[in-house]
Amino acid sequence: MAHKMKTITVLGSTGSVGRTTIKILLENRDKFEVKALAAGNNWKLLAEQACLLSPSFVAIENAHAYKPLQEALDGENIEIGVGSEAVVEAAKINADWVMAGIVGVAGLPATVAAVRRGALIAFANKECLVSAGSILIEEARKSNAKLIPVDSEHNAIFQVFENDNKHSIDKIILTASGGPFRTTKLSDMELTTPEAALAHPNWKMGAKISIDSATMMNKGLEIIEACFLFAMPENRIDVVVHPQSIVHSLVAYKDGSLLAQLGSPDMTTPIAYSLAWPERMAISQQLLDLKVTAPLTFEEPDTIRFPALNLARESIRSAGNSNLVLNAANEIAVKGFLSRQIKFTDIIPFIKTVLDKEYGEEPISIEEVLLMDRAVRQSANHFLKLKNNNT
Repeated sequence: MAHKMKTITVLGSTGSVGRTTIKILLENRDKFEVKALAAGNNWKLLAEQACLLSPSFVAIENAHAYKPLQEALDGENIEIGVGSEAVVEAAKINADWVMAGIVGVAGLPATVAAVRRGALIAFANKECLVSAGSILIEEARKSNAKLIPVDSEHNAIFQVFENDNKHSIDKIILTASGGPFRTTKLSDMELTTPEAALAHPNWKMGAKISIDSATMMNKGLEIIEACFLFAMPENRIDVVVHPQSIVHSLVAYKDGSLLAQLGSPDMTTPIAYSLAWPERMAISQQLLDLKVTAPLTFEEPDTIRFPALNLARESIRSAGNSNLVLNAANEIAVKGFLSRQIKFTDIIPFIKTVLDKEYGEEPISIEEVLLMDRAVRQSANHFLKLKNNNT
């Protein structure tokens, strides 16, 4: 009997996670059929991917990229959409599996569209769950959509989390690399440059997540994400710094067992796991050799030098719209730092300033989430402008 190919849509195909996904798909052409690709600005790479994988539909968000993309795909018999609405249309196409790889809350509308049609979602966009966690989880419950986390930490937990034995779980332990400033003095962090903050010692990632790793806000957002994905309270989610990034996270059970998932610091394995789930697939990734791996060490996170962890925990405990505000303010702060409008050590105080403002009642729909997110960003940009005018 012929093997049925799994149909695939990749949202954010030109980003870091998207490129790795495309690489795996190209290595397994006999297993997957690509239905749609969507990207933001990089029309040239999107065109290359489309020519290789022959999707029926591609979407480019940036209107200025439409014409060169159209010219590049002339004669390829591929429908082209433009604008944010086209990205949502890509998510609505009837594919079995969707990579939600658009960075930031910008990926929320397309992710929700895929969830509402009951797709299996490879979830690489933690900001969506941080901003709209309970709403998104409820949408998935109603449509019977399945969320498979792709972040290496949550994917590791997913692999060793015994859902049928959840009452025996004591806590979740997220591992953190510590980023490029793990041993840097606070006084030296104040003078750091975007280039230094982007130079992660272990992972090759996009700019936003690299800065989040440097501030450890990434781990704060992952605590929030884990609360929603695994229905665990914040006080049962620990963080441990693991500089080697080999143990991707652990689940502690009441009988004293610690179940961990290990692997190289690379997104290939978690993406391949989510592509093949509930089975597993062979990939070209070299297996981790424990005999030559450096000693594995674990440390308590320093919340004095990295206050983002406590700020995220405070946000969860505050409930309401705090997580949404935290996420939006962080995205603006990261952009402010990358454009050299604020210092690295200004990022967390800036977020606190934005959090102190009132933004109304907690959103109860995706549409309200997007409206409030827009209002918070306007407020954060206002604070950023005031700060620049005062310096």
